[in-house]
Amino acid sequence: MNFYPTERVALFIDGANLYATAKSLGFDIDYKRLLRLFRDKVLLVRALYYTALADDQEYSSIRPLVDWLDYNGFSMVTKPSKEFVDGSGRRKIKGNMDIELAVDAMRLAENLDHIVIFSGDGDFRSLVAALQQMGKRVSVVSTLQTQPPMIADELRRQADQFLDLADLEKEVARTHNEAPDLH
Repeated sequence: MNFYPTERVALFIDGANLYATAKSLGFDIDYKRLLRLFRDKVLLVRALYYTALADDQEYSSIRPLVDWLDYNGFSMVTKPSKEFVDGSGRRKIKGNMDIELAVDAMRLAENLDHIVIFSGDGDFRSLVAALQQMGKRVSVVSTLQTQPPMIADELRRQADQFLDLADLEKEVARTHNEAPDLH
């Protein structure tokens, strides 16, 4: 990881994308360790976590994580997911947070030196390019270690630095003998 100790850094975490990437690599993220990894290397200004929540459900499996993150150093950005029926009659749930992440990154950029985006979504390529034009360094965290890779090639090539989540596993994975800390 190429970071400077005096850099003002913010983490922009596409929650669904990071979850899918870690799962595909066979581990769970320990969010306390993830924060510590960056706090030990840079001036961490903000860690934002983006996720859609099902409004109509009495209980959501992601709710305990969202609440824990909210009380433990993450800024939560949520919106209700939308349910719809696709052309073949299948019920689908949509909860894309790309626009919220992009708007927040542009809004906070003037107070940052380095932006770290946890997503492999190629739609973020133009965001990365815009941030770079503002003089910001941009790192992207995803993986090439799956088939197919979880990161779009154009996003990886645009970023100043690509960090493979597989290479960070020892530093950010939850160990299997630990119960998840949701307090």
